[in-house]
This record gives sequence, structure tokens and C-alpha cells, in this order.
Amino acid sequence: MKSQSLKLDVYARVTDRIISTLEAGTRPWLKPWSTPAGERSAVMPLRADGTPYRGINVLLLWGEAMDKGYACNTWMTYKQAEAQGAQVRKGEKGSMVVYANRASASESDEEGGAEAGKAGRGYAFMRAYTVFNVEQIDGLPETFYAKPAERDEVRSPAMIEAADEFFAGTGATVRHGGSRAFYTTGEDFIQLPPLQAFRDAESYTAIKAHEFIHWTGHHSRMHREFGKRFGDKAYAFEELVAELGAAFLCATLGITPEPRDDHAAYLASWLQVLKGDK
Repeated sequence: MKSQSLKLDVYARVTDRIISTLEAGTRPWLKPWSTPAGERSAVMPLRADGTPYRGINVLLLWGEAMDKGYACNTWMTYKQAEAQGAQVRKGEKGSMVVYANRASASESDEEGGAEAGKAGRGYAFMRAYTVFNVEQIDGLPETFYAKPAERDEVRSPAMIEAADEFFAGTGATVRHGGSRAFYTTGEDFIQLPPLQAFRDAESYTAIKAHEFIHWTGHHSRMHREFGKRFGDKAYAFEELVAELGAAFLCATLGITPEPRDDHAAYLASWLQVLKGDK
């Protein structure tokens, strides 16, 4: 019972952290690359070894960077800082990230693996741990303190070309015309307004990324179905998936996500979903 409550506590802490950011009226997947000094392309948070974080940790660290004003996108544990001969400054508060995995039924674990093994099934688990942004640490090699470059319009064509190659490689059907962007499940195609209808090529690419995430939910691909679990909130949940997926994809491709016009309405619906299911 104790291990079960500890697992639920980690899930609740993660969800509550996201909720607090949304309740402030902001989406952490849009903010981290907009600074007073200039606008930077979307960047993924990095581990000490330069590996990008994945999943919910991306969202957690984007939120931390936004709240605390960090411009550097590298994070590490206290021990990793020590291994570099550096020191976390006294009084600095760390940020929560999580380690999530699935253990086989034969594995024993302090979170309850032995019990899961007796029941003849595997189990999912999540553990929280603490990391610090490099701006909280003194004595690291200078390379750690490098900030992502501000936007360089000269690089944009190359970024757009790389993004186009990525989308083409998926094999998805994309049609152009009209004034709406959408994905239709029945006929399995993405519809986009013509390129000239957008502010620029980057905004076109960002909207395309959003619709491509919807495309991944088709029954022949990821087969996403939220209806049974979330009822009439299924649509809101799928839109949240598309928002987050597009943000992650844009960050990987070096494209800045495009804010939605219906910002307030979607924030309210997402909060309702998250508060109802940790």
C-alpha cells in the first residue's frame, strides 16, 4: 500500500506541476525560446552528456526554464556536477524530473515488483529525482554555459527543407486548398491551406506538424482512442496530444510552434482533463 501511494504521489506531482503552469495562463511548450534578448528556435532540454530529454521531462523542464528564466538548456544532477569538478550554488533549488519504465514480471523491485511477479504480470513504474540547470552551478567547463542561438533567418530555409524531407518520409497524404487545416480519419489525409495563406513558411510547417500528430493516431498506426476513458473530453485530450507532439516535433526540427487562436478555450478544457485524471 505504501509503495502504491508513493507511485501515485509522483504522478500527482508531475500533473500538478503542469496544471500550475496552465492555470497561470501559459503553455510551457511555447515559452522557453522567447526571451527579451531575442527569439530563439525551439530547443530540447539536454542531459549532462548532451542527450535530449524525452517525454514528460521535456515539458517539466520547459516549465522550469520559463518560470525561472533559464536561457541554457542543459541540466544535471548534483553528483554529475561534482563529477565535473563543479558545485551547485548554496541555496539553489533543484527541479523535478522522472524516470519511467516497465519491469518484467520476473523482476523484483522496491516499488512492488515481487508482488507483480507473483501475479504473473509486468508493471509500470515512475520515480522522481532532482536536476539543476547549469546556470545554478559554478565551475563547469564553459561549453556547458552555451545558450541556444537566437533566431537566424538565414538558417530558416534549411530548417524548412529538412522539415519537408521529414514529413515526406512519413508517407502521409497532404492536400492543399481551402482555408482550414485539419486531419480526417475516415479518408486518412491532412488538409492544409496553400502556403501563401500563412504568415511565412515556418508557421505553415508548425501547423503541418500539429496535423501530422493527429495523423499518427489513425487505427493503422498508433490507434489512439480516448473516448471510452474520457467520454466527451476525448476530443480535448486528443488536441492536447497534438499540441504536445507538435511542440516536441518542432523542437526536434528547429521550428517554433505556432500559438493557437483558441488559446483560452483549450486551456480550460485541458485543465479539466488533467484535474480529473492524474
